[in-house]
Formats: sequence, structure tokens, C-alpha cells
Amino acid sequence: MQKTFEKRRPWIWLVILLILFILISYFSFSKQPKPYPNYVSDSPSPTGVKAFYTYLKDKKEVKRWSHSPEHLPKSSEKNLLLMVEPYFFPEKEEMEAYLEFMEKGNTILLFHTNPKGMFDIEIEHIDSNTYTGEDLVVNDNSGTDYRAVLHSPVRLQANKKDKILLEDEAGVLAIKRTYGKGQLIVSNSPEWIINGSILSADHLPLILSLLNEKENTSLLFDEFVHGAENSSTFLTLYPKWFLLLFLQSALIAILWLMSRGRRFGPIFIPREESVRFSDEGIRALSAWYIRGRRYHESLLFQADYVKLLLQERWGIPVSKEWKDLSAPLERKWTNIPAHEIKSFLNELITILQKENVNKQEYLLWSKKLDRLRKEVEES
Repeated sequence: MQKTFEKRRPWIWLVILLILFILISYFSFSKQPKPYPNYVSDSPSPTGVKAFYTYLKDKKEVKRWSHSPEHLPKSSEKNLLLMVEPYFFPEKEEMEAYLEFMEKGNTILLFHTNPKGMFDIEIEHIDSNTYTGEDLVVNDNSGTDYRAVLHSPVRLQANKKDKILLEDEAGVLAIKRTYGKGQLIVSNSPEWIINGSILSADHLPLILSLLNEKENTSLLFDEFVHGAENSSTFLTLYPKWFLLLFLQSALIAILWLMSRGRRFGPIFIPREESVRFSDEGIRALSAWYIRGRRYHESLLFQADYVKLLLQERWGIPVSKEWKDLSAPLERKWTNIPAHEIKSFLNELITILQKENVNKQEYLLWSKKLDRLRKEVEES
């Protein structure tokens, strides 16, 4: 029994460690708060707007709208669409749908830190060190003062037809603009409406003053502008003619590169860089003779090698001297005149007897001996 326990002890400790690891992992990660995107109506985090959504749901008809603006209810009036800090700028067709929604008698309330680019809104930049921060004084169009926290570095530019709803010493914070039967209300203060600051200062009265600027029966929280999958992609940012031209240019470039012989594919290592050839020793020996200028010895070896070939192929004994090979060579070396053979042998004997041979002589006689070698081998 004791031996069995001893054998199983490592497995028991492994199981205990595994259980401890699971428990530690569970208690370490299970208490982490669920991450939520900013400014969405179902987020209870400090950067969400669920508190304001729940507050309004107890007072009037409130819904979340996550569909394309083309499907907004345009037939009925007195709908208010609340857009809080959109993640992206809608495309042209979507902006036209929002405009049509307002022209039919509905209202859009837009909270955006920098709304430039949406609904032709223009802005101006201010000194962020002076006119941003806490406990700022905000005035409405009736002259009432409010306290607010504001970190937006821009102010809105109102035209002659716009109604200024909120402003401070630096400029306009909220305006109202008419579109057909409906209206657009824009504010650069989305931080007022988030859960973490809606009850700070006078943020809630400021938001309600903008919300009640236009009578409405139902309120829609626009979550379409918070969906990353709804944002513009590469294929939607550029016109189709530009994409077609880009594709054609890319194909032409590829065909041109192929026609110019550019390599597409892996790099192959030359065989001579990885294979050892059988004549490496001969090459090394010849290089040694050349670097050491041992030209005379090299010629002697070449001449002896040719003599061996003469014996193997033409039956001329190796023991014969070069001066005695005139007659045998004249019989075998038929494409060379006899007087040239005699001259070749006399000059060869002279060069082999020299003690010092220069490089030019060496190269000349190496070629001549190689010519005789080829003649013997090919006959």
C-alpha cells in the first residue's frame, strides 16, 4: 500500500497544482469589469450613456436605433434622433438620409466634440488653456447661467439663420438649424451626457434644455454611428472609377515587371556554392603553382602527363625522350606538317630545360601541350 502511494504521489501533487491554478485564474479574471465602448446607450461604464437612457425611458418612448439611416421613420413627425460622439462620419448617401429625416419634420440632436464635416457645421479653434476645464460659465439664449465642465478645444460657428442655444466667453457651444420642417441641434459637449459626469455641475439641466428645445413624442438613440462595421472601408471611400483605374494600373505594373524579367519567387543558391567538385584538388594545386610562380615545374608535369597519354593512346613508350618522338608523332599527328612537329619538339625541349620560365612563356606552352593532349585523346 505504501509503495502504491509513493508511485502515485507525483500525480496527486500535479492534480492539486492544477486545481489551484484553475481557482486562482477564476478569481483573478472573473472579477474584471466587462469592457464597453464609449458613448453607447447600453454601457454602464463611466464613459457610457446608459444612465441618461434609463432616465428618459421612464418618462417617454425611447428606443435604440442600430439600422442604416435610410430606414429611419420619415413619414411620421416629432421623432428625435440622439447622436452622441459618432465613431465615424457617415457616407454621402447616409447623410442624405439624415437630411431627409429632418426635412420631414423630425429632429437630430448631435453631441460631438468636433462636428466639422457633418451637416456643413463649421468650427473655430480656441486657446485650450484658458477656455477649457472645470467650473466654466455657460449661458443659454434666455440669459440663464450654468456651471459646466468642458474640454473641447473648438467652438461652433453660427450663421445668420442659426439660433444660438448655449455659449460661453470663448464662443458658441450649441446651435439650432432648420432643415425643411425639422431641425438640427448641435453641441460640442458629449462629455456632459456620459454616466461619469451627467450629475456633475449643471450638466443634466443643460442636456434637458437642448432635448426640450423641440417638442417630440419618441426618442431614438442612434447606435448605427457606434458600429465599427458600419464605417467606411477602402472600397467605399473612393469612387468606383478610381478603384477601377487603380486595379488596371496594378495589373499593368505586374505585367510590365514580368516582361522586364523581374524574378518572382524564392532565391535559389547556385549549385557550385554548396557542391564539392571532384577537380577541387587540381584547381587548388594549379592556383598554388600560379601564385608561387612555379611555371617551370608545372610545364614539366604537363609534359609528363602528355607522355602518359601518348603511351596509352598511340603506343609511344614513356621512356623515349622528346627529341626521339619526331617520327612517331609524324605518323599519328597527321593534320600537322612534319616541319612544324620538329619545330614544336625542339622548342619544347628548350623550354623544359630552362630553369626560369616567365608567365607569358608558361601560358603559351600550356596551350600548345593542351592542344597535343586534345589531339591524342580525340584520336
